[in-house]
Amino acid sequence: MKILFYDAATYDVESFEKELNHFPDIEIIYHEVDISPKTVSLAQGCDAICAFVNSDLSAPVLEKLAAINIRLVLLRCAGFNNIDLEKANELGITVLRVPGYSPEAVAELAITLALAVNRHVHKSYIKVRENNFSLVGLTGVNFHGKTAGIIGTGKIGAAMCRICRGFGMRVIAYDMYPNKELEFVEYMSLADVLKQSDLISLHCPLTDETYHMINKDTIAQMKDDVILVNTSRGALVDSEELIQGIRQGKFFGVGLDVYEEEGDNVFENREDELLQHSITARLLSFPNVIITSHQGFLTREALAAISRTTLQNAVDYENRTIHEANQVK
Repeated sequence: MKILFYDAATYDVESFEKELNHFPDIEIIYHEVDISPKTVSLAQGCDAICAFVNSDLSAPVLEKLAAINIRLVLLRCAGFNNIDLEKANELGITVLRVPGYSPEAVAELAITLALAVNRHVHKSYIKVRENNFSLVGLTGVNFHGKTAGIIGTGKIGAAMCRICRGFGMRVIAYDMYPNKELEFVEYMSLADVLKQSDLISLHCPLTDETYHMINKDTIAQMKDDVILVNTSRGALVDSEELIQGIRQGKFFGVGLDVYEEEGDNVFENREDELLQHSITARLLSFPNVIITSHQGFLTREALAAISRTTLQNAVDYENRTIHEANQVK
């Protein structure tokens, strides 16, 4: 099987090349450019393409892929809201993803963001680099004894629950399907989680129901001086209304690894550009906000798991196709 990799970064190449030793029948062609209607032709002659979380896999792109006989789309990520699944099914294109690679990797970044924004690590780092050792403006709060509200308790949310419990926090959660393995977690309504939490961490998928679940109404229900962390999907939060809440002094701190508008920024080096009229620029202007570049997955262990599962998905697809072709009709 020959696979065309779109939007391949150095860490992708390194991790997949290590795993390829265990998959001798797979050949990978790496390209730095992402998939688009103009770059679909790069996959001519390949059996499958591999894309990432922000790749454009809309109906027009899928139609062009089908036209060059691509029947398998491999997503080296858990999220799939960037692909038109209905169109893929209509075109006979199989879509396979990596539903779980390292829940701890994302959860550990979530608590890192919460701790950093709480203890003003970003501000302290800059001050000390400029020989300013004053502690003014760096006061945080203890997490021990506080209440952590986890919205979504799948594998990543569950890992976050365990981390918060390890800090000595009371852990409450909202999920339509409570995780029975989390016996120490108190499940309650979303409204109650918002009202009672000192730290709120989002760990749910982006659906029609969860789109902009954090908005002016839900923000109004939160405690004053709450810490909000989002390492899940940017559109869970209405950015304009989050900015309004920050300006009104609602939040002690906000940590975002994902955010609306990230599509043009994530994984790109734009250091020589001016982000004019940008949600990202406005968020970065606040001293109590930390933004990272969608790096929750970026650990050696997670990358290895993503590579291994993606390649195994390709093998499983090919074996199933061969089996179906050999069946007596």
